[in-house]
Amino acid sequence: MNVRRLAFVLAVALAWGLTAPIVRADESYDPPAPMQQWLTETANQGTLAPGTTITTANWQQYKQFMPYGMQTLFEGKYFWKMPPDVAMTVGPTVVLPLPKTYVEASEKYGAQTSVGSTPAGHHFVNGYVAGEPFPNPQDLDKGYKVLADVWFSYVPNLYAQQFDHPGVSCTQDRFGSVACSKITWIYRQVGYNTDPDVPQNLPEAGNAWFTEWFMVMEPEQSKYTTNLTVFSKDPEKPEDDYVFVPALRRSLRLAVSARCAPAAGSDFVLDDYKTVGFNGGLALFRARDLGVRKVLALVDDYTMETGKFPDDWDMPLGFPKPSWGKWQVRADDIIDVRRIPSENAGYCYGSRVMYVDSHFHYATWIDIYDSNLALWKMFWLGPRAADVTGVGHVTTNSTSASVWDIQNDHMTFLSTVDEHGVGPKFNSDAPPEYHDYTKYSSPSGLMEIFR
Repeated sequence: MNVRRLAFVLAVALAWGLTAPIVRADESYDPPAPMQQWLTETANQGTLAPGTTITTANWQQYKQFMPYGMQTLFEGKYFWKMPPDVAMTVGPTVVLPLPKTYVEASEKYGAQTSVGSTPAGHHFVNGYVAGEPFPNPQDLDKGYKVLADVWFSYVPNLYAQQFDHPGVSCTQDRFGSVACSKITWIYRQVGYNTDPDVPQNLPEAGNAWFTEWFMVMEPEQSKYTTNLTVFSKDPEKPEDDYVFVPALRRSLRLAVSARCAPAAGSDFVLDDYKTVGFNGGLALFRARDLGVRKVLALVDDYTMETGKFPDDWDMPLGFPKPSWGKWQVRADDIIDVRRIPSENAGYCYGSRVMYVDSHFHYATWIDIYDSNLALWKMFWLGPRAADVTGVGHVTTNSTSASVWDIQNDHMTFLSTVDEHGVGPKFNSDAPPEYHDYTKYSSPSGLMEIFR
């Protein structure tokens, strides 16, 4: 090889090393087998007219608009299957605007963000300040960029599921036994804020950017059990997880492996629990772009009558009733999220296929595969719109949801609306006591629970 040719090859290699996508040459990859078939079958979708009602009699005509997991519920191939009276009426697609200040931050800072990698092989969003990190995700890193958009999707600065209107979480087994818990929680974005009249970075939060606090109110034997998760801006720092154990009257710091522990006895694990569909962080995961599809979703302005179990749900599956509202055909980015190989040993999930709304970047459906890439769980998620003071009528991280574990014939319902139809409060609408940073966003606050 002559000197000029060698110089050219070295220059190309250097440029590739500086801009290489996070899809590494040593990471072999195939989507789970069911997804390969689903992607082929949904490549040419056509249109689905408003006014169409989908039932168990005609669902195959419209299956190209269904996530793979929803198709299996209609097929009836597992214990969990669609009830005979299921009816999904399709309405017009209504796209609510994103908050003005969030969009402005995306426009201001989006051009400076990029995908970075640490010496340990972890990934992060380089140059992130606020808003949507990748307003138009493209190229070979698109899957990871979509995951970053999920991670930093808009949520109100403060989300309070109040003590007098707790959320409801119920489990059901194959024998029809239902056990319900009432849970209150306070989610707070303490960094990277875009809401008006809120500091972009709360001074007392230090290097944290998000905190999740939730407490079990019922049943009595679990009352006051409380979890706190603190998310750091440092891409190399794992989530700090703490649990307050009432019997011990003290809090314990959980190991990193606890991210696979069930949340409040449900079929959610801690890596699922953020209501945008993913709670695992960006450093330890990769995401592959599987394409864009039109997917049925029940989102935004549907009923508030979801807090009574089992009355308000289509049983025994625990699916939305026809009275809840009309389904929309939404454009979704489909991504396959997995732990990076160096961090994968012992992790609970082999693959998380997320159907991510391309507008507000929450997942509206998730298919979970085990370490052998066999289908394990399916999530339906229904993000609900709300009036947020100073922001407007926007999609929020308040949701109803169902999780079906098809390997263990178990499931969980979740509603952020109580049995009286009352949902959470956001930002300044939440009573002042929920704005106490120390009490609800710091480990020391756990020791105040019995005071």
